[in-house]
Amino acid sequence: MKNQTDEKQLLLLLKNGNYKAFQCIYQLYSLRLLGRIIRLVKTEEIAEEILQELFTRVWTIRERIDPDRSFKSFLFLVAQNLVCDHFRRIALDQKHRQDFIANNVENYMHIEEDLLYKQAEQSLMYAIDKLPTQCQKVFRLYKMEGKSYEEISHLLNISKSTVNNHLTKANTILRHELPFYKTNIILVCLFLSKIL
Repeated sequence: MKNQTDEKQLLLLLKNGNYKAFQCIYQLYSLRLLGRIIRLVKTEEIAEEILQELFTRVWTIRERIDPDRSFKSFLFLVAQNLVCDHFRRIALDQKHRQDFIANNVENYMHIEEDLLYKQAEQSLMYAIDKLPTQCQKVFRLYKMEGKSYEEISHLLNISKSTVNNHLTKANTILRHELPFYKTNIILVCLFLSKIL
């Protein structure tokens, strides 16, 4: 009975803005509340943040406290509501994160594809530059400029069969030289369809 009377006196003092009464109430309930919150959120750091929020709210609404009602029940109810709010925020953050990933994964894939494409293009151009001179000329004229066998044979003063031999040799060398040819056949097919 005395404990209830003491608590009622503390609550009346708190209601009138007495900070020492607030500190006494904090000391009276904080450890029990913290233990309960830790069991629910499984992290001491988060539990301490929730406890701090709880007592901040108590101080903020102190004028509305009813000393005749169970303050302990009130504190545990507020603690439970704050824990629920915490889990709602986590769920919302995860939903936002999943939405963000779902909406942006396509953009990231395009960036990665563009990067792979540029790397493949650089590798291909480097490999073309390393071809024997006549092979390189024939390859560029045929694959990059779209000239026919006949046009190339007239331009370079060689036979059509020599043009064919140079192209076959160039394609064989390039397929051998390009490391990505074996590992990323789809990318190579897309790129080489323009050139090879």
